[in-house]
Amino acid sequence: MNRRAGILTAIVVASVIAVCGFIHAYRQYIANTPAMEPDEKQYPVRGIDISSHNGEIDFQRVKEAGFDFAIIKATEGTDFKDAMFVDNLRKARQAGLKVGAYHFFRFDTDGELQAINLLHSLRNRSLDFPAVIDIERFGNPDGHEASMIISRLRTLLRHVEKEGLKVILYSNKDDYDRYLKGNFSSYPLWICSFTEPEAGIEWEMWQYSHRGHVDGINGKVDLNTIKTDFYRSL
Repeated sequence: MNRRAGILTAIVVASVIAVCGFIHAYRQYIANTPAMEPDEKQYPVRGIDISSHNGEIDFQRVKEAGFDFAIIKATEGTDFKDAMFVDNLRKARQAGLKVGAYHFFRFDTDGELQAINLLHSLRNRSLDFPAVIDIERFGNPDGHEASMIISRLRTLLRHVEKEGLKVILYSNKDDYDRYLKGNFSSYPLWICSFTEPEAGIEWEMWQYSHRGHVDGINGKVDLNTIKTDFYRSL
């Protein structure tokens, strides 16, 4: 009996070691796989999106590295304001980057109150991009019906547009299919996709990596491009 238990223990330990080794190897592979790079001739305009999680940024070095714009987190939900929004906005503009702001949309809070939070942070601030509303399940709680999320998003959009604010909607493909497709087709779309966006998705901006390395920023940063005609129309 003890011998059998010992064998089973050894098998379990070996299995755990093998699984841990696989996970480590996979993480190393992901961490060291270069971010995809869209065709520069087709998509020459490049930008970053950032929040306080990216820490202090040397925007002059970002600009000198060839980047054209920065989309900066302003708010989330009904009461969160990004602590570095104002400084990031000012410093990015001083460096010569075009600037925009985004709001992380919460599934579990009122759309009108979220609109008030965003409008309060953007008041009297000059932006080169329409305000971005980030709609994604990652970072949101489970248990909210799609119909409720869509209704709250409609409420937010109605209130910000009443104040004259133009809007871009950001999402990944799965959440685009779940919440945006067929419901918000009149809004410009900023799609997150680590491969070329699928045919049939009409997008204006494309986030192609979460693992970019940019001079002037410590750690990984999101990388983006934008269709040239849309960029010129801003």
